[in-house]
Amino acid sequence: MVRSELLAKLADENPHLTQREIVAVVDAVFNEITDTLGRGDRVEFRGFGAFSAKLRRARLGRNPRTGAAVAVEPKQVVAFRASSLLLKRLNEEKS
Repeated sequence: MVRSELLAKLADENPHLTQREIVAVVDAVFNEITDTLGRGDRVEFRGFGAFSAKLRRARLGRNPRTGAAVAVEPKQVVAFRASSLLLKRLNEEKS
């Protein structure tokens, strides 16, 4: 699902809201998630999963074209851990 599909689904389920209001709500949720992760805090949705920011340490990488060693700076990456309820639901549907 992409953002536009999410907006369309929310519009279908909430005909009393305008498109502009739906966009504002989705943007507010995404911005809050981004800000929270930026502060180093965890974002958890019960029954779905949790997002957290993890530090990836500096390392020595390789340029795939030349094979030369390249220093890769440390950086923050987003990690997602699915809840047991989500994993159970996904595995039940495939059975």
